[in-house]
Amino acid sequence: MPWKNASALHLRQLFLEGFSVMDIAEPLVSFDAATPAAEVQAVLAERDFDLVGVRRAGLVDGYARRKDLLAGVCGDHARPFTEDDLVADGEPLVAAIRSLAINQRCFVTVLGRAGAIITLHDLEKPAVRMLLFGMITLVEMLAVREIRQQFPADSWREAVSPERLAKAEALQQERLRRQSSVDLLDCLQFSDKGQILLRDPDLLQTGVFASRREGKKALKELEALRNNLAHSQAIVPDSWQRIAIFTGRLEHLLEWFSAGSLAAGAES
Repeated sequence: MPWKNASALHLRQLFLEGFSVMDIAEPLVSFDAATPAAEVQAVLAERDFDLVGVRRAGLVDGYARRKDLLAGVCGDHARPFTEDDLVADGEPLVAAIRSLAINQRCFVTVLGRAGAIITLHDLEKPAVRMLLFGMITLVEMLAVREIRQQFPADSWREAVSPERLAKAEALQQERLRRQSSVDLLDCLQFSDKGQILLRDPDLLQTGVFASRREGKKALKELEALRNNLAHSQAIVPDSWQRIAIFTGRLEHLLEWFSAGSLAAGAES
């Protein structure tokens, strides 16, 4: 396998597996089941926590919500963990993002018991931002490589509108003026490169995008996400579910590009 293909596969593995759920997890506060509910609620209110672990026989075996702790003891309001709630401490960060998409919470197990928690607020942490920005950057890098293979001699120009092409040419001229040699393809915006690739029927058959129209919309959203990440803007305002959708699409895109790299390596 050529070293460039091996490098792409290594980078994919780095971003999908290099960040762990423990990079953003917080310790799970827990109380014995017999603790008065009002006492537990007061502690959660003081710390602005919504969930608490419930211990029985010294081990956490469930959780309770702050809003439910109105009377009785903590154990009266305990809820069992579901399979979708739990992610092992050794799992990659993307596993926590998938779990959050289901229940908006994620409990991390340590030695088989819930010992940490991840909430939507934790998606703003540096590890998540680095993961997403790195994955988008890797997708863009592999997209450029794929375009050069599928559209030799700049035949991709036909897939870009005159206005967008003019902007890319202006950027190329500015970079050349600054004595920075760069191809015109590298001067295209992220969404432009994606729209070129959407002409490849193999990409649509992967199921990453249901249609070319949906693909164009998704690519613009990915570009907006990258811009927010680059400018340190909030990424979990009102549409946190997009983070899970983006992550899933980025994973599939990286898988598609990696499969192409393997095929190219086998043919060379």
